[in-house]
Amino acid sequence: MQTDNKVVVGLSIDTLLEERWQKDRDLFKAAVEKLGARIEVQAANGDDALQLAQAENLISRGVDVLVVVPHNAEVSAAIVEKAHKSGIKVISYDRLIVNSDVDLYISFDNEKAGELQAKAIVKKAPKGNYVLIEGADTDNNAHMFKKGQMNILKPLVEKGDITIVYDQATKEWKPANALANMEQALIANQNRVDAVVAANDATAGGVIQALTAQKMAGRIPVSGQDAELAAAQRIVEGTQTMTVYKPIKKLAETAAELAVKMAKGENVHADKKVNNKKIDVPSILLEPIAVDQSNMDATIISDGFHLREDVYKNVNQGQIAK
Repeated sequence: MQTDNKVVVGLSIDTLLEERWQKDRDLFKAAVEKLGARIEVQAANGDDALQLAQAENLISRGVDVLVVVPHNAEVSAAIVEKAHKSGIKVISYDRLIVNSDVDLYISFDNEKAGELQAKAIVKKAPKGNYVLIEGADTDNNAHMFKKGQMNILKPLVEKGDITIVYDQATKEWKPANALANMEQALIANQNRVDAVVAANDATAGGVIQALTAQKMAGRIPVSGQDAELAAAQRIVEGTQTMTVYKPIKKLAETAAELAVKMAKGENVHADKKVNNKKIDVPSILLEPIAVDQSNMDATIISDGFHLREDVYKNVNQGQIAK
């Protein structure tokens, strides 16, 4: 595989069906190539068996380092094991591979992301009935987001200010499943819902669809995460309260730099450790940023993550908050 003596980085990515992961792939690929290395990318689109087979394929083709965005945090431990048998180090990208001897974890502070979500919603609805629409049970990040949310919500629940009337994971992170869950939450509570903590923008989209059908969209605060274009549009339109913006360019570039270093056998410094149920994994955790109408222009737009005209395209010029 290395006929040109270039370092080869393998990227095994859960899915390219979401805008977020297409951006990561493109940014990571550009960063790896800028460092003079080559990259091989395989996307499993949510299929565990396929992700394992693709990772094995990358290993057998002799990549120098393997970067994995796991679909299933537990199942992907087998990828780490197989890579290590071939002397290949593994970086867990954005999502942590659990119960494994993974070499490095690079992500955002996901517990903090959950705290930012809950804080923003509590500010809008300090009391009342809360619905939690969480992420996929198979994704370790979803558990971290919830942990962060509960750091903020639990004291308010104990105080009696907030009642969590519905709490459900979203299978596969799919908006259709989030929609069904939110519809159930509304039926079970006769629409008496005051706030929704949704784990990401895809689930928030499903939630807002359910609220729109009941003419409740824009009146109920809803959180999100990932700064997807549709979510940024909903925020400026007033149906979604906030998103958690993760400057993924920094994530992709840092991961690329460390992957190439590891491939060359150089030492990599990680300032934190995160336990993955087996070991304390050397970790680099970047800071997430809460974004709402007030700082949309100063964050997402000024970073060039989305174009201003795209974010505000459904809003009348007179309504745009400068």
